[in-house]
Amino acid sequence: MGGGRDRGPASVLHCPGVRAVLFRLWAGKGSASPVELAGQPLGLIAAELPGRRLHGVGDAACHGKPLLVAGTTWTTLLPANAALYDLAPPRTGRRGRPALKGAGLGRPAAVAARVADWEKVTVARYGRTESVFLAEVPCIWYGGFGNTVGRCVLVRDEGSVRPYDLALFTVDTTATAAGVVGRYAVRWSIEPANATSKQQTGVGQARNRVPKAVERTVPFGMLVQTLVIIWYALHGYQPEDVLARRLAEPWYDSKTEPSFEDMIVKLRRTLIAARFTAVRPGHVRRRRLTGVARPRHRIENPHPAKPPRSVRMPGRRRFSRRCGRIRSCRRAATSRRGW
Repeated sequence: MGGGRDRGPASVLHCPGVRAVLFRLWAGKGSASPVELAGQPLGLIAAELPGRRLHGVGDAACHGKPLLVAGTTWTTLLPANAALYDLAPPRTGRRGRPALKGAGLGRPAAVAARVADWEKVTVARYGRTESVFLAEVPCIWYGGFGNTVGRCVLVRDEGSVRPYDLALFTVDTTATAAGVVGRYAVRWSIEPANATSKQQTGVGQARNRVPKAVERTVPFGMLVQTLVIIWYALHGYQPEDVLARRLAEPWYDSKTEPSFEDMIVKLRRTLIAARFTAVRPGHVRRRRLTGVARPRHRIENPHPAKPPRSVRMPGRRRFSRRCGRIRSCRRAATSRRGW
């Protein structure tokens, strides 16, 4: 769980990037659900940053009451079959439990059909700025977050004939509709981060079976990925990095930002140039820098004689390759000498 923009002395990436900081492992049926596990890291981060407002984002499967953490908000994708309700009516003063929800609004398609005024706004999402039509309806998603008051934000692209192209539900009642759409678009940066950790950091090549190794290998690899990004943003970034990559690989004509591969390659070169070793800091073998391999044999004897296959020593037992059985060298030596 993590996210934000990669910021250093200069802006490294213009699009939001993900840095993994906390992890949870789902143990299967009979254990805590993935939604409950997702709410635990959110609560830990909120406890460490009491003065900040945190915003969580998830796909259609990430919804539930465990995600309602104090000091945080949650925005998720509305399933097509989600049942929405109007806000709870005020108390009537009569006996009995007050109503927890209002009249049923139906599914997102029905809500979009009743919207009369769509507002055309400009939103920033997925690294570009585009114009869309937005509509927001205060409602309650009782099956997802109980009677928590939220908003249904509907998005329709220009020229679209569908009732809506994207339906979001958020418990944030203060953000604008365009801000909610841009916030949900940040969630996509999780997918490239997972692909990078599997392909370049080596998390996808883990073949562990021991429980402790299964629990530690993937989090450790993604934490290393986070440290590499932070190091590059603070100490390794240079504007010439992208230019050098484009000159070396001219088919990347639209490359304008460094990738994680550029970051980790520069870190490796920095470690080699600094002569960093775990045995003796400040010293490294010269062939690691020059790339010259050490010769296998001496120059004056490029083809040394091979040692004998077996050495006959009295008192030792050896295996006879010809007859396929073990015999005593002492008995053979005695019979040859005539003792």
